[in-house]
Amino acid sequence: MLTFGEAARRGADRMGEEVVRLATQDVRGMVVPPEFEEAFYHSVNLPEQLGRLFTPINPARIDEDALEGLTARAEALIRTSFLMDDAVQIFYRALHNAGLDCGAVHVRRPGLLSTEEAQVTPPGTAALQAVKRLWARDWAFGAVLTRLDETGGVGLDARPTLILPGLMGTPDPVMAEALGVQSAWVNETGLVGLP
Repeated sequence: MLTFGEAARRGADRMGEEVVRLATQDVRGMVVPPEFEEAFYHSVNLPEQLGRLFTPINPARIDEDALEGLTARAEALIRTSFLMDDAVQIFYRALHNAGLDCGAVHVRRPGLLSTEEAQVTPPGTAALQAVKRLWARDWAFGAVLTRLDETGGVGLDARPTLILPGLMGTPDPVMAEALGVQSAWVNETGLVGLP
């Protein structure tokens, strides 16, 4: 797990432009790196399971009714698969170190405003469940259909996940203007988004 500063040093191409912008503003929160998500997928053999699940889908002639049922099963598979104990403990320690193991948090991908929210108590199970719900969204009908249309397949690469204090923010045009950006999002804790 990374602070925004640590994630920004990995580069915007790997972690997202928003991570770099948040790091320059000293925003509190943490970044779950893509390799953590990838390790989760591989530890429970999700690539193979998902590949088998979507075998009936022909990208050249998509049966949307069949796809809808398969995407619901894929989302459930992500939500109900367990992370390895070591990974869970690493997540809990990082959440505690970031001061995000108590109170409201929201979880999202860099550059996107679609969030999962959680009310967290130590050790942080609700935050971990929010992360998995966010990851499961990658397997929603619309997301999979878009990938099929654009790439001809259902696969995707792991991406960074942001965990920020408080509930999802709202646009603050005054702050955006002061920072010289198009959009700034704030909540009860302060700045939480520069998508």
